[in-house]
This record gives sequence, structure tokens and C-alpha cells, in this order.
Amino acid sequence: MNYTGIVRKLDVLGRITLPSEIRKKFNIAISDSLEILVDEDYILLKKYQPADIFNGKTEDLIEYHGHKVSKASIKEMAKIAGII
Repeated sequence: MNYTGIVRKLDVLGRITLPSEIRKKFNIAISDSLEILVDEDYILLKKYQPADIFNGKTEDLIEYHGHKVSKASIKEMAKIAGII
């Protein structure tokens, strides 16, 4: 991990503000979602990117009953089911 030297205080609602330099560096827009990950003593923020629930791929996604599924997974399942 790289040290940025940036320190922010939480407000009364537990919020922090990400500095504009960091938002620009990671291409984070005002309405973008961030994932919160925890690793032992660290809290990590990651720009959220929807992924296939089966293989984790982020390309060619289709939403099905509130879940993202890639076309590749759909084709594989069709083969397994004997449709293709």
C-alpha cells in the first residue's frame, strides 16, 4: 500500500470525503458506488464494478432476477442443460 499523507475526520454521521485528487485518479464520479472491504487492520474502498455471479467476469453482462450473469456463463449453462 502507498501512503498518501491524506487524513480525514469522520463527520457526526460517520462519513468521510474522498479528496478530488483520489476521485480523479480512480475515475470515481459523484454517483458511483464503492465497495467496502476489510482485511485485518485495514478498511479498503474499491470502485464497484458489477460482475458475473458465477465466474466474476465483468464483460457482456445481462441482469437476470437482480443478478448479473455473463453471456459466456449462459452459453455454458445451455450446453450443460443440453439446449445447445
